[in-house]
Amino acid sequence: MTKHVVVIGAGIVGAASAIELLRDGHKVTIVEPGPPGGRQAASYGNSGWLSPASIVPMSMPGLWKKVPGMVTDPSGPLAIRWRHILRLAPWLLRFVKAGATVAKVERTAGILSGLLHDAPERHEKLAAEIGRSDFIVRQGLIYAYPDRAAFELEALAWSLRRQNGVAFRELSAAELHQLEPHLDARYSFGVIVEKGGHCVDPGGYVAAIVEHAIRLGANMVTAKATGFEMTGGKLTAVRTETGAIACDRTVIAAGIHSKILATVAGDKVPLESERGYHIVIPNDIAKGAMPVMPGDGKMGNNPTRAGLRIAGQVELANTTVDPDWTRADILLRHAKRTYTALSSPFDESRIDRWMGHRPSTPDGVPVIGHSNLTTDIIYAFGHGHVGLATGPVTGCLVANLVADRPSFVDLGPFSAARF
Repeated sequence: MTKHVVVIGAGIVGAASAIELLRDGHKVTIVEPGPPGGRQAASYGNSGWLSPASIVPMSMPGLWKKVPGMVTDPSGPLAIRWRHILRLAPWLLRFVKAGATVAKVERTAGILSGLLHDAPERHEKLAAEIGRSDFIVRQGLIYAYPDRAAFELEALAWSLRRQNGVAFRELSAAELHQLEPHLDARYSFGVIVEKGGHCVDPGGYVAAIVEHAIRLGANMVTAKATGFEMTGGKLTAVRTETGAIACDRTVIAAGIHSKILATVAGDKVPLESERGYHIVIPNDIAKGAMPVMPGDGKMGNNPTRAGLRIAGQVELANTTVDPDWTRADILLRHAKRTYTALSSPFDESRIDRWMGHRPSTPDGVPVIGHSNLTTDIIYAFGHGHVGLATGPVTGCLVANLVADRPSFVDLGPFSAARF
């Protein structure tokens, strides 16, 4: 049965959901206050990695010992603004508990694997469908280490990947530098996930998906969604700043802004912003042959059209406070140690710096499923570090929920009711 579905949010999840809903023959309206793929969106700032290996949760055993240092050391890879510590305390407690044991992280990795195992293939197919295969490159992803000992320090992470069928191959120093000749010589060991892929322009890619959705008949409303209208337990409209939009179903895929809408829909979801940063170094200053994650920096380095993107850092704070650009400076320092071309002085004013909001749940698992208020409201948010990679599969899951079709993924672990 054809329905009118309002998709709230035009990031990768909302855009992919719109495509799948249109494929099913539904009328689709996309509501988004900013330009699709614009700098305001988390999708724009993503590292661009499409990795079946991204199943390792942020919270791992022993993390609780590091929390005091996260507050006192602003230069670490995960920092907490101390002024926000009391407000964040409930989320942080859940976060630490989610990774307290090996059994818990094994469960989380298994759940995420269900979304990520074929992510590169799904993106390849979606890009071809919209006529923009040029956005997706399949040449593998490299994890680089100073030596094998450094790799072995991450034994649990690689064990989780192996348990979930992630294929990877070890690289000698010679093989590593043949694949990525721009790397500093101090990296002497690597691992390649050959099934992996990357996006050369995440913002442009999301914009192109939305443009294709509009060509297929979707309507675009530039506004902020503010709530819902109900009659007899059924959704009748989505309220926006510019007026109500009558509809049969709605999909909340508004990133960090989904938290308020979910509350209106009857669910208190502990969603916080893992404020992420990236820098883009122009190609005439430094280039990368392949995407690389240095084991000593934990940044997702990606050769994009605009330049070499160095993405990473996690900063927990309110969404309203100004960026701390020293976080971007940390990324630049790591980049200088990673790439030989950056060892010489260059014009750093040409580097583009960005900060955005990863919508993150404390257990590292997104929220996908029906709201507590009504099955007419569907959640698709909270994807944290894997939002871009899991966009297409989430779109398929959303379409199945709207059509009341059986899901090919057990949605129980994704339910908002778990909180």
